[in-house]
Amino acid sequence: MHYGLPSEAKATIEKLIPKVADSPARVIVAVPYTALEAAQAVSAGTAVRLAAQNGHEADQGAYTGEISMKMLAQMQVAYVLIGHSERRTHFYESDDRVNAKLKAALDWGVRPIVCCGETREERAAGQTRDRLKVQIQKAFEGIKADSLCQITLAYEPVWAIGTGDTATEAQAEEACAYIRALLEDLYGQAAEEVRILYGGSINADNAAGLFAQAHVDGGLVGGASLDAEAFSQIAGGK
Repeated sequence: MHYGLPSEAKATIEKLIPKVADSPARVIVAVPYTALEAAQAVSAGTAVRLAAQNGHEADQGAYTGEISMKMLAQMQVAYVLIGHSERRTHFYESDDRVNAKLKAALDWGVRPIVCCGETREERAAGQTRDRLKVQIQKAFEGIKADSLCQITLAYEPVWAIGTGDTATEAQAEEACAYIRALLEDLYGQAAEEVRILYGGSINADNAAGLFAQAHVDGGLVGGASLDAEAFSQIAGGK
């Protein structure tokens, strides 16, 4: 819930735009619903793209407080986060719910960024691969290969979100490589269409090393994205 006021989002994006104008990375900023319209106005025609932080799978209905994928599409919001660890933890979003949201986003032409990752307890118990396998298989149930080019996956180990604990380069590479292998089991060569990001306490000091890993295509940046200077340094790292 950062920069939810239109004026806050506008000011932050205005600072970011000139800093990432020549970045080789695709820069996407996920802003709260309340600031989407203002963010769209200031980012139009620039290198900064926008995402919603969440979206509901139903087109309409008695879901007070929810924003549907249909609404996002009609607002011309290009991307949407699905299954972020905070949504899974605090709002009990299940793997089946993530699958429903993914299907709805694809149906409406909103590009999904689907998050997955294990808890600290699961990693300690040696269950990282088991958890990722369940999350990926359930999320992609019923998803056709020709939709893969629209999808981005973000590996975000829950134990590294907002804790200051970052996965090592080897840990990030191992997990992202395994996710790629899971997709290849499901889709074969078409799995290469999916971008795989790492997310979890990324900062300007560790980004380049993480992004240099063979199976890490970029980053899902959390707290460091709130500062335009730090975020632009990270965006230049890939």
